[in-house]
This record gives sequence, C-alpha cells and structure tokens, in this order.
Amino acid sequence: MTGTEGTELLAEQGFITNLYRRLDRMREETVRLRDTYLRDSDGTPGGRVQRDIAYAGHAQTLVDLNVAEDKLCFGRLDSVDGQSMHIGRMGIFSEGEDREQLLMDWRAPSARPFYVATAAAPLGVRRRRHLRIRRRIVESISDEYLDLTGLSPDDPALAAVSASGLTGEAALLAALNAPRTGRMGDIVETIQAEQDRIIRADRAGILVVQGGPGTGKTAVALHRTAYLLYTHRGQLANRGVLVIGPNRTFLTYIGQVLPSLGENAVVLSTVGDLFPGVRAERVESSRVAVLKGRLNMAKVIANAVLDRQRVPKTTITVKYAGGDLRLDRQLLSRAQERAWQSRRPHNRARQVFLKSVFDQLARQVARRHREGLAAAIPLTSDDFEDIRRDLRSDEDLQAALSTIWPALTAQTLVRDLFASPARLRLAAPFLSDAERDLLLAAAPTQTFSQSDVPLLDEAAELLGQDDRLVMAAATRDREQREEYAQSVLDMLGEGGEASDEGTGADGFLGMVSAADLVELQEDAVSLTSTAERAGADREWTYGHVVVDEAQELSPMAWRVVMRRCPVKSMTLVGDLAQTGDAAGASSWGSVLRPYVGRDWRFEELTVNYRTPAEITAVADRILASIDPKLTAPTSVRSTGVLPWWQHTSSETLVEQTALRAAQDLALGGEQHLAVLVPDALYEQVTTRVAELVPAAGPGHDVARPVVVMTVREAKGLEFDSVILVEPDLIVEQSPKGRNDLYVAVTRATQRLGVLYTGRRPAYADPAPEASAGLW
Repeated sequence: MTGTEGTELLAEQGFITNLYRRLDRMREETVRLRDTYLRDSDGTPGGRVQRDIAYAGHAQTLVDLNVAEDKLCFGRLDSVDGQSMHIGRMGIFSEGEDREQLLMDWRAPSARPFYVATAAAPLGVRRRRHLRIRRRIVESISDEYLDLTGLSPDDPALAAVSASGLTGEAALLAALNAPRTGRMGDIVETIQAEQDRIIRADRAGILVVQGGPGTGKTAVALHRTAYLLYTHRGQLANRGVLVIGPNRTFLTYIGQVLPSLGENAVVLSTVGDLFPGVRAERVESSRVAVLKGRLNMAKVIANAVLDRQRVPKTTITVKYAGGDLRLDRQLLSRAQERAWQSRRPHNRARQVFLKSVFDQLARQVARRHREGLAAAIPLTSDDFEDIRRDLRSDEDLQAALSTIWPALTAQTLVRDLFASPARLRLAAPFLSDAERDLLLAAAPTQTFSQSDVPLLDEAAELLGQDDRLVMAAATRDREQREEYAQSVLDMLGEGGEASDEGTGADGFLGMVSAADLVELQEDAVSLTSTAERAGADREWTYGHVVVDEAQELSPMAWRVVMRRCPVKSMTLVGDLAQTGDAAGASSWGSVLRPYVGRDWRFEELTVNYRTPAEITAVADRILASIDPKLTAPTSVRSTGVLPWWQHTSSETLVEQTALRAAQDLALGGEQHLAVLVPDALYEQVTTRVAELVPAAGPGHDVARPVVVMTVREAKGLEFDSVILVEPDLIVEQSPKGRNDLYVAVTRATQRLGVLYTGRRPAYADPAPEASAGLW
C-alpha cells in the first residue's frame, strides 16, 4: 500500500466511524420514542391503536437500522466540481438544523451515476470508489477514474480505468468468485449498468426481462422491488408487492434479499401457495399438469358451476305444516332466471334464488289460507313475512334446495368434478375420453397439486363468498373467542388475590371484560403487516407483482397472476430457452396477448456474471441444439478449470456419484456443491451421498454444503460446484429435456463435472476423460 493509499484509507475510516456513531444515535432515539409511546398511551381503544401503530412503526425502523448495520456504506462518488457523496443502504443525515446528507440511499436518483457512469459517459463523476467494510472497519478501497480531463499519459490514475466496461470490476469479480452459502445475497454494491436500467424502469405496465443463465434476472427483479417500494412508498406500502417463484426451495434461497435491503411489505409465494388454506403437496404427472394448465380448463370450471345450478325435470314435494310444498320446474326456473339476471357469483346469486323460491312458496301457503277455514281472516304483510321466515327455517326445504343450488367452496367443486365421470363429461364435452380418464385417475382427495390451484382460484372467482355465511362465521368466531377469554378471566379470578389498591387479580378483573380482551386481540390483528394480511386473503390485489422463472407458468396459472394485480403493474423475468414445463411459454407475446395485447415492454440482459467461460462453452453448444437462432449471454470471467467428464457403468453410477461428491467437498473446502440427478435416481443418490458425506442432504435444505436435487428444484439457484448425473436420462424423462439440461449445466459458478453411462455427450468439450482426480 502506498502512502497516498494509506492516507485515503484512514480518511475513509474516520468518515465511516462517524457514520456509525450517527447510526447508533438514531437507534437510541428510536428506542426512546418506541418506549415513550408504549408508556404514555391513554388506555382508550383509540389510544391503544395509535400506540400500537406508533410502536410498530418504530419497531420497523429499528429493524431497518439493524439491517443497514452490515455494509452500511459501500461506495463514494467524487464529482468534477470537487463535491463528494457516499452511497449506502439507507439515507442518513447529520443532526441539527442544517441536516447535511452524510449517506445517500442507493435507490435515490442522485446515486444512479454510481452504477451507470463510464469513462465514455462520466455523468460529471471524476472518481468512483468502492469501499469494503467489515465490522465497521474499512478493509480496502478500489477506485475507478471516469473523467480523465487534464491527466497526463503517465498519470497513475489511468491504471484504475476499467477497460472491461464493468462497473466496479474488482468488487464485482470478488463477489462472483466468493463461495456460495446456499442463500442469495444482494448485489447492491455491484449493480451493472444494464441491470440498473431495468431496476429503475417505470413502474407502470408490464415489463418483461429476458435473460440467459447467470445474467442476474432474479437479483434484478428483487432490487427492482426494493427500488419501487422506495420510490412509490405511498402507493405500494399498503397494497404490497407479490413475488412469485418456481418452488419453495427457491423462495428459501432468495428469502433474505429483500429484508437485507430493508423491505418487508412483500409476499413470497409459489403459484401453488396462492390459494389460502391450500398447500399444494400432491405430485402430479406432467401429462396431467399440462392438461390442467390449458386455457380451456377455465370453460370446464365455468360449466361445472352451471351444472350445480341445474333445475330438476320432475317436481319435488316437501312435507310442510298445513300441506305439502311443490317445487315444480316452472317455479324453480323463474327463481333460476332471477338469480342469473343478478350477474352475481354462484354463492351470492344463491341468495337471490332462495328469496325468489321462498316468495313463490309463501304465495302457495297464502292461497291455501284463503281457500281454508281461515279465509275470512285476511293475511297482513307481517303474516307473509312470518311465512317466509318459517320457510327459511324449514330443514327439509333447505335440504331440498341445497341439492338444486348448493352453497359451494372451490375445494368441493373441484373435488366433486374430478370424482364424477358424469359431472366431468357434462363440464368438458370438448375433451377426449382419454383426457377425461386421465383427469379422473388423478382426482384430488385430501390434498391438491400445484396445477389444481389455478382451477381452485378459477372456481373461487365464479363461486364468490356467501356474505351471510361469512358474517355468521365471524359472529361464531367472536363468540368462541369471548367464551375462551371469559374462561381465562374466571381462572384468574379463582387464583388471584386483590390488593388494597385493587391492582391484584381481582382489581384487574374488575377493569377488563372478555369483550375487552377480544377487542385488544382484534387491534393487534388489524396491525398485522401488509404481507401477512395479503397472504391470507385470496381476493387481495397487489400494487406490483414480480414473477421469476415466468416462462414456467401455464395459461391457467397466468389467469391467477393477472387477478392478483388488476392494474397490470408487473415485472416478469425469465428465459424461454430454460422452459422446462410442457405447459410453459414458448413466446412472451402469446402469454400476454390475452391480457394486454401488445401493450408491454421488453428488456434483455446479455452478460453472464455467474458461469465461467469454460462451462459456458458447454452450455452454448446445448443452447444451439435447442434453437440455433438463440444468442447466448457473454461470460465475463474465466476460472481456468475445465469441466470433467467421467464414464461409468450403470451398476457403479450411484457409488461413483457419492465418491465424486465427497472428493469435491474435500477439495472445495467451504464451498457449496449440488448433485443434479434425474427423478428416477433421486432417492438412491440422496441416500448414498448422505452416507459418505454427513453434511449432505436433500435439495429443499439449500443451506447444506452438499445437496442432491432434481433440475426442477435447482431452477434459479447457483452453486460453487455442480455434479451432473446421467444427463441423457434427464433429457429423456422431461417434456423439454434439452431445456432442462441447459439449466443444469449453468448452475455452477466455479466447477462442473458430468457422470454418464452411455456414449460421450455430443456437447462435451474435447478435454480427456476424468480419471481418479477431479480435474
């Protein structure tokens, strides 16, 4: 380190020390305010709510401050006019009236030159500095000079000019070469210009981000979410943002990124988890999933609902005091027509249907009254209402009407549909016998599959909620909670001892009722975070929706997604060359045309930051076999480590895989290894690898040093090292096998190895076969 560098490092350390002192004072002040609100509330229900809102706000501020503690500041911009500004995870101002800005939030417009300024377009920036800080200590600095005006050819500053076009090349390559941990980290320090353009793009409308493996699609989508929540806080904080991923393993992998950026008003979900109360656990064949994902299944569900509103051809007779009630076809058809004219969903239209039936039956009863011995006594309007009330409470009549127009849940409708050949034939006459048989054979019983969820959502949309049933359920729930609260108070009353001042148990019981306790609980529930409330409400609509691996969604799944954001403010990221689902997308236009026509925008990421050139060479050959017209992203780095290829027999494949995993873990140290296998070999390989490598485990536990997983589970993830097992079988078993193979070989950041039993793959590099060694 030169003397100048040492002086600069000391100066930065002084600034950073003062910055953290300010952060500590902000934390202390927030704690004081939080505790003040907690202590000084006036005790009224309104005061309690205000107290809890303030308390929750300060508690969240504390979370944000604690999150910012790690790598609080990571950069600095020096302008040509001599001004400088430090860039970090949050905005921090000095104390006092002048409120000088000490640290600029990375999302602020003024921070953008840190990510996009170049020597060709310096944007008024003379020098960009990257700071590496650990535990409040500045460990190193890295400078890039962008405005070279006035520099002589032999000026040392010229050595710091990046020729690669990468922003903060040294910091970026250090991050790319760092060991993986099984959890995605943020890229706030190393965002590149093409990524920044997408992150800061306008919120309105649908933005499609296409990018090959390793281009940072997921990171861009998550940082765009953080940017939008910062820029449009007022619009998005109350409605929240929904981030949809391909599977739960992926959501675990990315789960800490947004909290690390200080954002929590976000729901992370798969399509299979978007229906509250249903957890899609059942595994289904690709043939059934493709069939359920077709757009014409929306018509099947609509027909299934209509089938449950069917008027019987014969008259139904119901025993009733004073004479039988006749539910003939004419009476029921009139009621049915009125319900249809209301244009309400099934369960709400049912109330219209029932009212019409009861009105007509009341007239039947009234005619008997006029014809009977009491004809001399005219019926009043109150008498008619009494008759209607009696009819509504008659259990036999209710049972008869429930068979004609039943109250239904989405789960009941879908289960009944796929459990009955007759119902399915009526609802899906356009399906072939073979297709209907396939659906009947895969009928959901106790659990549902991920491809069932769009059908459930479609059914829920057409059924609607019965408002009376919802209100009755809410009343029953409150009564049960009050009953429970009263039992708690009774128990306290039996064991408590009152003090003279009335502050013991008896004094407490004298001030608080069961209703008060329930009200306090409801206050707490009303203050539940946006994310929690949104995740529990199927009809919740979000301010913005992000879909990762968007190419995997079926046409029916897209209907679910579009319902979640009627304003169509979305970020869709994916790669058509990685489509593994047979029901997935073949073009973005075909996906979006039914919803927005051509009114959507397209951006493309072209640089591969993850995969080294040695592995990219293999991936490019696979990509060319998928579609020669596709352009592969350009890799920015090389490791000097070629992929290895090992032929083995079918009998020794599992054993060789386990041995290779053990060797790789020993040589790689603390690095992260994934063994990617065909579905058929998953159990065997997982068991044997776990026997040889105690740190190994199944793919859903991504934090383990060694994981065994299928290619579908590995989508969107990255590992230091990948061992790919029997690639030909992966291709054979998948409806889009080459696409899955392309995904598999592009998961590694450092090393790739391939074990196979057949002929040497045509896409293999010309390196010799591997022997005892790894490389």
